[in-house]
Amino acid sequence: MAEPSPAMAATSALERAFVFEDRDFRRVCKLIHAHAGIQLQPHKRDMVYGRLVRRLRALELERFSDYLDYVENDPAAEAQAFVNALTTNLTSFFREDYHFAALSEQLRHVQQQRRRDASPMLIWCCAASTGEEPYSLAITACETFDTFTPPVRILATDIDTSVLQAAARGVYPIERIDGLDMPRKRRFFLRGSGPNAGQCRVRPELQALIEFRPLNLLDADYGLRSRYTAVFCRNVMIYFDKATQYKVLQRIVPVLEPEGRLYAGHSESFHHAADLVSPCGRTVYRASTNGGDR
Repeated sequence: MAEPSPAMAATSALERAFVFEDRDFRRVCKLIHAHAGIQLQPHKRDMVYGRLVRRLRALELERFSDYLDYVENDPAAEAQAFVNALTTNLTSFFREDYHFAALSEQLRHVQQQRRRDASPMLIWCCAASTGEEPYSLAITACETFDTFTPPVRILATDIDTSVLQAAARGVYPIERIDGLDMPRKRRFFLRGSGPNAGQCRVRPELQALIEFRPLNLLDADYGLRSRYTAVFCRNVMIYFDKATQYKVLQRIVPVLEPEGRLYAGHSESFHHAADLVSPCGRTVYRASTNGGDR
C-alpha cells in the first residue's frame, strides 16, 4: 500500500485534532450559500476545513458542529468572519487586460456624447478584493484622459471586509506590480524605502478617485441611487448557481446607464438571462431592451 502524501498526512492529522464530519460540510455549504451566494463543490471540503479551523482555534472550540451552531445562533458576532474566511480573493493588476482597453474606448465615447455635461462618469467594481482591480480602473481613467483628475468616480465594493481594509490602504509588496511596464510604475506608484523597502503604494490621486464600501450582492437593496457607465462584476458569478446569478443581474441592470456596460469574467456567460443582458463584446454585456426595471 502506498504511503500517504505529506499533504494528506497533514490533513489527516488536522482532522484528528478537530471533528469535521460530512454533515458539518453540508451545513457549511448551506450557510455560505445563504450568506454570500457561494456554491461549494464537494472537492472544496479540505479547503473549507483549512480556512475555518482558524476560527475554531480563535474561539477555542474543538468541533465544527459547535462552531456552526455559533454562526447560526449569533450571526451578528461571527457571520462576517465566516464569510471572510471562505471568500476567495484571487486578483491582480490589469487582470484580463482586454477589458481595460474596452473601458477606455467606452469612456471616450461617453464623454464625447455628454459634451457639456460636467457630471462624472461612474464605475462600480463589485468585487474589489485587495484593490488591484479598482486601482487598475483608476489608472485606466487617468490614462484615457491624460490627467490625475479624470471625469470618473469609482465605487469599489466587496463582501469581505478584511480585504476592503487592505484595498483602501493601497500598499502592496513590490512584486505585485512586476507585470506593469516601467512608465506605469513610475507614474502611479510610490516605491517604499527604509522600513518600507520591498513595498509600494498607489499614488494618493488614485485613492481619491475611489470610494471603498462593503456590499453583499445578495442584498435586496444595494443602496445605489446613481446610474453607472460601467459595472465590473468579474469572476464573481462563477461561484453562484444560475438562479442566484439571475437575481443579482436583476439588481445590477437597473443601475446601468442606458449605454452602460457590464464587464464579466472570462468564464462567465449569461445565456440564461437573455431577457436581462445581451452580449456586446468579449464578456461585455448591455441591458436587454426589456431587461430590468428601467
